[in-house]
Amino acid sequence: MTELSKTFDPAEIEARWYAHWESSNAFRPERPDAAPFTIVMPPPNVTGNLHIGHALDITLQDILVRHARLQGKDALWVAGTDHAGIATQMVVERQMALTQQKRTDFTREEFIAKVWEWKAESGGQITQQLRRIGASCDWENERFTMDAGFSKAVLKVFVDLHNEGLLYRDKRLVNWDPGLKTAISDLEVETREIQGKFWHFRYALADGSGHISVATTRPETMLADMAVAVNPSDERYTALIGKMVKLPITGRLIPIVADEHADPELGSGAVKITPGHDFNDFEVGRRAGFAAGQMLNMLDAEAKVIQTSDGLIPDELLGLSVKDARGRVVAMLEEAGAFERVEDRVIQTPYGDRSGVVIEPWLTDQWYVDAKTLAGPAIEAVRSGEIKVVPATWEKTWFQWLENIQPWCVSRQLWWGHQIPAWFDADGKYYVAEDEASAQALAGEGVALTRDSDVLDTWFSSALWPFGTLGWPDADPKLAKHYPNDVLISGFDILFFWDARMAMQGMHFMKEVPWKTLYLHGLVRAPDGSKMSKSKGNTVDPLGLIDKYGADALRFFMASMESQGRDIKLDEKRLEGYRNFATKLWNAARFCQVNGIGASTSVAAPATELAVNRWIIGEVVETVAKLDKALADLRFDEAANTVYHFVWDRFCDWYLELIKTEIGDETKAVAGWVFDQILVMLHPFMPFITEELWHAMGTRECDLVLAQWPDPAVAYDATVAAEIEWVIGVVNGVRSMRAELNIAPGIALEPSILHASELTTHRFSNHGSILRRMARITEPAALLDKEADVGGSAQIVVGEATLIFPLANAVDLPAERARLTKGIEAATKEADALSKRLENPAFVERAKPEAVAKAREDHAEKSAEAERLSAALARLG
Repeated sequence: MTELSKTFDPAEIEARWYAHWESSNAFRPERPDAAPFTIVMPPPNVTGNLHIGHALDITLQDILVRHARLQGKDALWVAGTDHAGIATQMVVERQMALTQQKRTDFTREEFIAKVWEWKAESGGQITQQLRRIGASCDWENERFTMDAGFSKAVLKVFVDLHNEGLLYRDKRLVNWDPGLKTAISDLEVETREIQGKFWHFRYALADGSGHISVATTRPETMLADMAVAVNPSDERYTALIGKMVKLPITGRLIPIVADEHADPELGSGAVKITPGHDFNDFEVGRRAGFAAGQMLNMLDAEAKVIQTSDGLIPDELLGLSVKDARGRVVAMLEEAGAFERVEDRVIQTPYGDRSGVVIEPWLTDQWYVDAKTLAGPAIEAVRSGEIKVVPATWEKTWFQWLENIQPWCVSRQLWWGHQIPAWFDADGKYYVAEDEASAQALAGEGVALTRDSDVLDTWFSSALWPFGTLGWPDADPKLAKHYPNDVLISGFDILFFWDARMAMQGMHFMKEVPWKTLYLHGLVRAPDGSKMSKSKGNTVDPLGLIDKYGADALRFFMASMESQGRDIKLDEKRLEGYRNFATKLWNAARFCQVNGIGASTSVAAPATELAVNRWIIGEVVETVAKLDKALADLRFDEAANTVYHFVWDRFCDWYLELIKTEIGDETKAVAGWVFDQILVMLHPFMPFITEELWHAMGTRECDLVLAQWPDPAVAYDATVAAEIEWVIGVVNGVRSMRAELNIAPGIALEPSILHASELTTHRFSNHGSILRRMARITEPAALLDKEADVGGSAQIVVGEATLIFPLANAVDLPAERARLTKGIEAATKEADALSKRLENPAFVERAKPEAVAKAREDHAEKSAEAERLSAALARLG
């Protein structure tokens, strides 16, 4: 047994134990014959730093993995990082800019070499930060989405999908980032509310018979308009459908088409259609019969105006930015007499989350995956229960998105990433193959080929994570044992971008679901409930919280607050409370050491005779059962609170108090065994302090991280439980009465008992010493079987009996009645005032939400205080 210091210092033990676990391969012990448990970590960006969302995500995964490992399973937690194409390229380019270098100063190969150098020196810092929070991953087999084995899987998937007709090249609209000069995913688009304008102007009918009014927030795009749409049910325009209008400025003749997209209630009911620069217009244009290749493009890769294929844009507009073109087009419409009016309007505007520039819908040739075909099995897997979604409320979103899924653009105009395995000949024909030699064989000898310079979207590669990390496409033993994974822990915000795509790719290539359960957790929000963001300045550094409170406290906070997908408000007072919980555990260990209580030598519970020991063993049995069920149901909050209340309430506050003066050999054995069970049960939540205490309590055969999950091998004894709960009830009742009536702690009270059963008198006799010590009451003065004169006495009810305590010698009754009456009046007055305020609609509707919440909280507190004091007054008789 190692004597513990008086104070608990989490920083000192955390680094020491993590290094020990990792160096001893404790996270991946050899268990070839054990049942598998597999989880893959959502790969953080190699450029990333640990944020509070990671802390939640990693904590929940680690709880499950440590629990499975303690159960003796072959627990595999796959760790790794994503190459993060755009983010990594930006980091390296910024670094180069410090020495006045640009990417284009180098060949592609030279630049990529620089990125690999950066990764070797600085990339992957986040994996070190994950260690700070205790992530017990299989670091020996850490993966990277650009490592050789994973790249092999990526190329095979691309080629196979293409050969099956599920991946193809097409001209469609994409989210184009003019700052980065690449297509980006929806996830990388940040929508902001911007003060803008809503312009109304007229298009003249080509036959001179009048005009049609349209409105837009982007007047510059009229340079590439190809139609005007009206709703087929809108009688105002029925006669105009099929007619032509002549555009101002360009003079282009365009048709009026009927399409449900036009809303008769919005503006004039007529909508200008620019299929090359608006996602909705693209679909309208296709329905109107325009092929993508016919759609007009008026912007280049830098979002500057270029000539359309029909050559009708005036030269003075060419080369202008979107902003400058907008101002000039409006002026030209005014000059042409086509301007009607303009309104101020808040515009939902898309921005690149990394570049910070406005995103333009842009018509380009890109590579697409037939996501609709791949989505079918993923939809059915959730519908049939083959994939269990927790919370189940997300199933509706899953179906809604996958049933309406669009082709998935998987190409990006970057240098860093998996270069697309396609080669073009001089005529633009492409050949898809895993390597250039195979592409050449497809093209024929002597045909000059050039490889596609684009790379794959990082979501394309990360979609293969559940099986690509296990050695696929090679026949790896890990793949056979650990696919499908057991559970995926994910934020709901990547349900579509990653989770659904893993389901699609996993089911297509492995013919099985990638994981049996998909758990979607909520967001960690600021204390006021607002979303954290750098722009608001309300983000919280989890490493700072670890420095202040310890990793164990942060982990326990995350678990206790995670209630199946509900968002979590960061509350440092709760964090402080869980730091205090760790200190409580530390002090309990010191109490055990001082009293000769050490490590147990058995997983099974010791033999016992004393009721208090049989009771605490029963409490362990109950707690293990509840904890196992909560973890099986992924109720992290329930699991954390179950073990918390057992440790704090049952063990520390009651058991240790009940045994304090009578610690014989049996009690030492039981207390040591129970404390061991506590350390094992608490380990998945608070791994560092539990490992430290595990070794401090005595010599061990193994580290706690590899110990055995509790298996008491005894039945719960309801009779003994009822007996000790009775003792606790008496002690609690008397203590509450003493506090309410200001009875000095040193005064011993002598009760009489009304309607006591034989069982109650037996309990008084059995536990008299405990009641004397903990409640300061003597043996009963009398056993009464009928009401007696109880004036000037206090009463408490425990079970069938009423305990009556004469107070003449313990309390100044008149003064106490006066004190309680005054307290009742004050609490009632405050409660009434708060009630009137809460009944006032003006206050509830206009006050800040936190002020209303505080008023409700104060009202409840004062009402409860008045009730408590009234009950105390009634006790005085």
